[in-house]
Amino acid sequence: MTDPTTQADRFPNRLITEASPYLRQHAKNPVEWYPWGEEALSRAKVEDKPILLSIGYSACHWCHVMAHECFENVEIARLMNQDFINVKVDREERPDLDDIYQKSAQVFLGRGGGWPLTMFLTPDKEPFYGGTYFPPEPRYNLSGFPDVLRGVVEAYRNHRDDVRKNVQKVKTGLLRIGTPQPSADPLTERLLDEAAKNLGQFFDPVHGGFGEGPKFPTVPPLSLLLRQTARTKDVSHQEQVLLQLKTMAAGGIYDHLGGGFHRYSVDGQWLIPHFEKMLYDNAQLVRIYLDGWRLTKEYRFREVVEETLEYVRRELTHPDGAFFAAQDADSEGHEGSYFVWEPGEITAVLGAEMAEKFCRHYGVTESGNFEGKNVLNRLGWIQLARDAQEEVESLLRPARRKLLAAREQRMKPQRDDNILTSWNGMMVSAYLDAYHAFGVPAYLAAAERALTFLLDYVVENGRVYRTVSAGEGRLNGYLDDAACLAAALLDAFEATSHRWYLDQAREVTDHLLERYWDEAAGGCFYTSSDHEALLHRMKSGTDSAIPSGNAIVALVLLRLFSFTKEQRYCDRAEHLFRVFRSMMGHNPYGSSAMLCALDWYLRTPQEIVVVGTRGDAMTEALLSTVHRRYLPNRAVLVIEASRRAGELDLALAAGGGSAPPPIVTFQDRLRWWSWGRWQRRKTILAARDRFQQDILDIKKRPPK
Repeated sequence: MTDPTTQADRFPNRLITEASPYLRQHAKNPVEWYPWGEEALSRAKVEDKPILLSIGYSACHWCHVMAHECFENVEIARLMNQDFINVKVDREERPDLDDIYQKSAQVFLGRGGGWPLTMFLTPDKEPFYGGTYFPPEPRYNLSGFPDVLRGVVEAYRNHRDDVRKNVQKVKTGLLRIGTPQPSADPLTERLLDEAAKNLGQFFDPVHGGFGEGPKFPTVPPLSLLLRQTARTKDVSHQEQVLLQLKTMAAGGIYDHLGGGFHRYSVDGQWLIPHFEKMLYDNAQLVRIYLDGWRLTKEYRFREVVEETLEYVRRELTHPDGAFFAAQDADSEGHEGSYFVWEPGEITAVLGAEMAEKFCRHYGVTESGNFEGKNVLNRLGWIQLARDAQEEVESLLRPARRKLLAAREQRMKPQRDDNILTSWNGMMVSAYLDAYHAFGVPAYLAAAERALTFLLDYVVENGRVYRTVSAGEGRLNGYLDDAACLAAALLDAFEATSHRWYLDQAREVTDHLLERYWDEAAGGCFYTSSDHEALLHRMKSGTDSAIPSGNAIVALVLLRLFSFTKEQRYCDRAEHLFRVFRSMMGHNPYGSSAMLCALDWYLRTPQEIVVVGTRGDAMTEALLSTVHRRYLPNRAVLVIEASRRAGELDLALAAGGGSAPPPIVTFQDRLRWWSWGRWQRRKTILAARDRFQQDILDIKKRPPK
């Protein structure tokens, strides 16, 4: 007989009509959930009840745990319905609410928040208490959720002065966190040096990553360290990044059968993951592994990129080309059950002899490493010589294919089919970066299909929407939506030379500056000028799971300046750096993306003009030579030879100064020289007849 305290209400609540898959997951809870909106807020005021705000997302394991333990529990639901107005929010749809209330939780807890986020608000949306996951009874050194509910109601009814003090404490904290002030301190390379030194001090020299665990595969600090090596020639920073890339690719955080990375590792060795897979993680990791490949030409790095993009194509791609948000951690009610193995299961697929070899190389044992089962990993391979690794790889590659086919017969984790503009923009850029590096036409095609989808559905006269549902753009876009889309459009322009992409990037950026820029103090707010009024209009340069929107904007502005030489773009970028100057000095880990953009600003970027025709073998060989090198600060433009006389209205195409020095060897094509601080360094790759034989020889060489 089913326990009546855990039976869900058979009648759906107000979430049943919502577009969000996460909200619909809670539509049959016995909790009287509201979506965020005027109906819930008005009822809270009329009845003078506190708001219980619960924020999570579809692929979140602990969100599922709390939902099952608390929100499906009839007795707990009765307490919630009796004393609160209950509001459910999908953090993917409303990152503005998530950002404000996560930072509010930090004020209460004195540490970072997380998901599920559980906040208690006054009817005026002001937070006065909160936390993350609460169990149904006391455990894990946490209060039981029913006790928390009773305590909050008691405080709200009988201790309003204490509630007001908590509210004021949060408001003061949000004002401090979310309103940075411009600094007159100089913008110098010392900021970059100090940041690299700081990152190095808590980098794990054995396994890579920062701190001891849990470890997140956060990319901007790694990008900053690689840039530091390129700038200072201190290879120790590069070696740190390569160590982390090798260890993550060997650990269980990487899916060795299906490709792609899980969200984070619960330990310090990258061995046991939280099993959800997020689009934004994989987009960023593709690009840092591409940088690792450009620096080393290691086959494993290329393999990780190719397998990850294949995973995205297979599991996270909409039939019309856009990308879905995530894949769940749970299947059949258990975390990770889709991904883990027992030795007997492997033997049944591979046979005893091959299974023995596979288990030995992938760390599979009878006792297991995760709840009696095994997360596959290659951590034992790291110390093998390269030749030995290649020999083992050739032996085990067919075995992996067989095991993947067998795994496909299991019940798959649920897919989060949100289509989010910023995350899609990041994955478009990842596909284009892979196209640049490897020259695979399918990568360009995938990027252009997704970009066409976004331009069809999420852009309206320069205005950007957050998400797409039922063929329509929905919800006001946030700063990172517009910024990531503009960055993807610039990447598409460099990949194709289609001027239309550049025009679209400028239009999106100009609308962004119009609707998000703070005319009083500089920098961009997270929400647009016509957005719903919230507790505080946040302005942040701190990275979260994705790079800061302001950091992405800064780099977009600098890239636009390179192509157009419109001073307004450069001026806005410089103002951004001054707004977040103090933050870059005090929190280099959290502001790594902004520091990467500052690296572009302080160094002379490599502006490369290729004179030739797209699709022509020699032109493409020249471009391949450029894109296969690690050049973090570069703008590439291809112009037709017939338009060299200034017919193209882009300033980068016009050049400047006297003619470049004569080019003697094939390698000399990549020689840079300076035309002045903001004129930047240019390379005119012309006179192709001089290099014809050289290029043909390169094309005949087998790929490494």
